[in-house]
Amino acid sequence: MTFRARLLACALLLPLSVPLAAQEEDASEEELAEEIPEEIIVTGRGLDPALSTGIYATTTIERETIIASPSGRIEDVLRNVAGFQQFRRSDSRSSNPSAQGVTLRALGGNATSRALVLLDGVPIADPFFGYIPLSAVPPETLGAIRVTRGGGSGPFGAGALAGTIELESAEPGEALLGSLGVNSRAETEASGVLTQRLGRGFAVASGRWDRGQGFFTTPEAQRVPATARAAFDSWNVALRTVAPLTDTVEVQARVAAFRDARTLRFAGADSTSEGEEASIRFVGRGSWQFDALAYVQARDFSNIVISSTRFTPTLDQRRTPSTGIGGKFELRPPILEGHDIRIGADYRRADGELQEEAINAVSGAITERRRAGGATSNLGIFLEDDWQIGPLTINGGLRADRSSITDGFYRAVSATTGAVVSEVVAAPRNDWSLSWRAGALFYATRRLDLRAAAYTGLRLPTLNELYRPFVVFPVTTEANANLVNERLRGFEIGFDWQPVNEVVIAVTAFDNEVENAIANVTIAPNLRRRANLPAIKARGIEASVAAKFGTLSLDSALAWTDAEVRGEGPSADLDGLTPAQTPEFAASLTLGWQPAPGWRIAGTLRHVSAQFEDDRQTDRLAPATTLDAFLAAPLWGRLSLTLRAENLTGEEIITRNQGGSIDLGVPRTVWLGLRYGF
Repeated sequence: MTFRARLLACALLLPLSVPLAAQEEDASEEELAEEIPEEIIVTGRGLDPALSTGIYATTTIERETIIASPSGRIEDVLRNVAGFQQFRRSDSRSSNPSAQGVTLRALGGNATSRALVLLDGVPIADPFFGYIPLSAVPPETLGAIRVTRGGGSGPFGAGALAGTIELESAEPGEALLGSLGVNSRAETEASGVLTQRLGRGFAVASGRWDRGQGFFTTPEAQRVPATARAAFDSWNVALRTVAPLTDTVEVQARVAAFRDARTLRFAGADSTSEGEEASIRFVGRGSWQFDALAYVQARDFSNIVISSTRFTPTLDQRRTPSTGIGGKFELRPPILEGHDIRIGADYRRADGELQEEAINAVSGAITERRRAGGATSNLGIFLEDDWQIGPLTINGGLRADRSSITDGFYRAVSATTGAVVSEVVAAPRNDWSLSWRAGALFYATRRLDLRAAAYTGLRLPTLNELYRPFVVFPVTTEANANLVNERLRGFEIGFDWQPVNEVVIAVTAFDNEVENAIANVTIAPNLRRRANLPAIKARGIEASVAAKFGTLSLDSALAWTDAEVRGEGPSADLDGLTPAQTPEFAASLTLGWQPAPGWRIAGTLRHVSAQFEDDRQTDRLAPATTLDAFLAAPLWGRLSLTLRAENLTGEEIITRNQGGSIDLGVPRTVWLGLRYGF
């Protein structure tokens, strides 16, 4: 079945999720009350978080904070979480989409996500590349974000190597939410959320459009006539419906689409990412609770590489179509008193194919036609239990995964003769892996919780890492079809302390190690190759303080990490070095003031320490300290004026440095806008 057919099938299920809308219009209120018990409460959420959530280092971001981001981007919200890190410092307007990997705990990376990101329970990483389509997640549609650091062993645990980021859609609110904004470069953003009550259920339609000329990512001293601004033009739309099927079961269905076009560094260096997706979810809240989910995704990516000497196209990555399908079933049976047991299984499959042409920079003729792709899949079975014994909660979880990599290939043929220039045909392989986690939470006093945990984790290499070579001038990075799964082992101890009602302090010390860590390893000047390092080890401390005194609030977070590569054999010269793109220290501080209803004034100070672009620590990215601000002031009724500022001090943020070729992050930017219904 094609993706379009699968998407249509899922869309046809949407009417099932709103059966209450089909009731006859002349039915009396009394008849409806008889048919629908008063105790039915439709939330659109999944099952309540497990008791063990408090055992592991977890941060929850509420909607009030999410919708007050100075940049209006979801990655800006997540930067306030201790340990959160993108592959590069640039945001989703000025980076290549395929570089939008996210991780936690400074475990390094190569643009592929080491953290599992879920939207209403659905993994949203790109099936081929593993990046997160950040521009496709409008903050105004979210109700909460929960970030759990450390390896996971529950649903979709095979992707939660460094932790899990759970995005949860907002519950239905006002019938209409809308916002318009324009910034100091005449760039615009517009969004809307329309909610319709359908009996006891609801439907939410949302859309967002961002576009602008962008800023120069190239320093002024390195610009040439072909240098271009980082222009962007992105949109996304979604329809989500939720309704009860019985007094304890609700169904949730969602369809969405997005497209994001960007230009990077040179005129003609255009990239696009786009996708469509559909999911359906059944949540049972009776004595035997369950969560059943199925989803399908179609994605595509294209990119044109421009020569930095002749400023003409050298590579046309014209298509990278990929498909992801999957689902899970989780059951929480009430079979033992004092125990919260979760049993389930999940499945994910990703397949895709790169289609690109190499181009002669002088003549413009196509010289090679290249194809690469394959499929990966993972079937997981998990069991987890939370056991309450007075003030003590004990958690134990076990997970078995059967992962497979099939149909892998890379083929380059001459565009003139059709002769094979290079070819790799990878043998299919599969294996079983066992992961576990265990921890305890002790309520020492009414205000002090002590916690400790240990865990393992798993991540499969992506199709991109296995089969797709790429060039970021002047460096070529080769793929590696022989990559093996990454494995994490780690432990942590911490406490949550509330010295007074208005203040909460959380501190966690951790020791994590990723064995077979996949990295871009330098093998010659301007040549790198993806390889499994023996390990990346990260030890550190994460801390946060949240305080609220009347109309004043304070939220701060910091992460200090001592990360190093363990190298042996071919990678022995990397032993003891800091992983690429890994800062030692990162911190944020947000002060907020709400002097009256509808008002919000906030400022955010962030600092990230120096880090290295490459594995051999030859190219350094200087530390950066930025100041952002947000103001919302009511005008009339539910209409508000917003004023937002990014990088108020105009700090130079270096996001890329390859042999002195530099890219910069967002400069000082001021936004003026209107909001309705927020």
